[in-house]
Amino acid sequence: MTNFTLKNSALHAENVALSQIAAEFNTPCYVYSKAALTQAFTSFKAGLVGTNHLVCFAVKANPNIAILNVFAKLGAGFDIVSGGELARVLAAGGDPKKIVFSGVGKNAEEMRAALSAGIFCFNVESASELARLNNVAGEMGKIAPVSLRVNPNVDAKTHPYISTGLKNNKFGVAFEEAIAVYEAAAAMPNIAVHGVDCHIGSQITELAPFIEALDLILGLVDKLETKGIPISHIDVGGGIGITYSDEAPPAFTTYAKAILDKINKRNVKLLFEPGRALVGNAGVLLTKVEYLKPSAKNSDAKNFAIVDAAMNDLMRPALYDAFHNIVAVKPRVGAAETYEIVGPVCESGDFLGHDRNLNLAEGDLLAIMSAGAYGMSMASNYNTRGRAAEIMVDGDKCHVIRQREKIADLFALETCLK
Repeated sequence: MTNFTLKNSALHAENVALSQIAAEFNTPCYVYSKAALTQAFTSFKAGLVGTNHLVCFAVKANPNIAILNVFAKLGAGFDIVSGGELARVLAAGGDPKKIVFSGVGKNAEEMRAALSAGIFCFNVESASELARLNNVAGEMGKIAPVSLRVNPNVDAKTHPYISTGLKNNKFGVAFEEAIAVYEAAAAMPNIAVHGVDCHIGSQITELAPFIEALDLILGLVDKLETKGIPISHIDVGGGIGITYSDEAPPAFTTYAKAILDKINKRNVKLLFEPGRALVGNAGVLLTKVEYLKPSAKNSDAKNFAIVDAAMNDLMRPALYDAFHNIVAVKPRVGAAETYEIVGPVCESGDFLGHDRNLNLAEGDLLAIMSAGAYGMSMASNYNTRGRAAEIMVDGDKCHVIRQREKIADLFALETCLK
């Protein structure tokens, strides 16, 4: 995370001290680096120069329209999973002709919105969805461009909650059924078969699962060609991981080369759907220590540092037992103690980090690192807590890209019985 560095013994986002951001905008808040977003996207594309490709940012990783706008200006496409995400991308200036629509539960209204916008492709995930899309497109007098999301039953070797390519996962068309569903699609009057899609999971740190899945998909493409169903694009999905602690995912260029070597000279467009890889290490969650609660003397109880961020601000630790590095914004000199970093939410599962060695005092600021992906996008109002502000740093300037929610906002849509 080269855009979050210590300068003059204080952690900065680019050229702005995080302590300055906390003083101006309060805590907790998300802080993103525009330079980090830009560097991640350009690094991802570097290994694809000279190829027919489209990099579609997975909006679910972080849907803030300022972040989407940064990527749109860089030429990105977008991978969406809801009508709401479609509306966000369009509001952010995204090109509808660069949008792919994934997700297992698209409803008719979402299909109509996507068809009206003129998206690039629907990633269809079941035979039933295909039939509904054909009907909706027919009612509108349109032809729906589709690829089937094929489930290859490949183990992504990641957390089971973010593994999506096994036969017991809810996602995609079973590999064994793909030919039959493609043949059905090709016979439908309002469906145009364009591609094949495969996404096996998230936070994958090895190349082998990607290559195993791609081998199966390429074999499927060959069989479809023999049946007179040509494929113009292959969507290899996303899922390449980032470094949270000691993970060593392949470099983007290494990943791209491995994919391109397999594609060889096939005349197809390649689609990629990175999410976490582009935003994960471009953001931190900034929080303040409210209370220190030391363990009782002569006991084996834990020391607690109670901060003003909580599981509603960053769900990943409670949901996946995920690790995020936690660092002091202004490191103190002296002996550290081992703390549980916890929030004020009324749940024992409300923790942000276990067994962290830090030298702390009440009022200190902490940065929870690698929080740019699945942080704010999974945030909630549990315990009637307003969601945090989001700040984008661009060089020495700070921009509020989402205001902090006020308490009154949280029940503005509710009414008492009359």
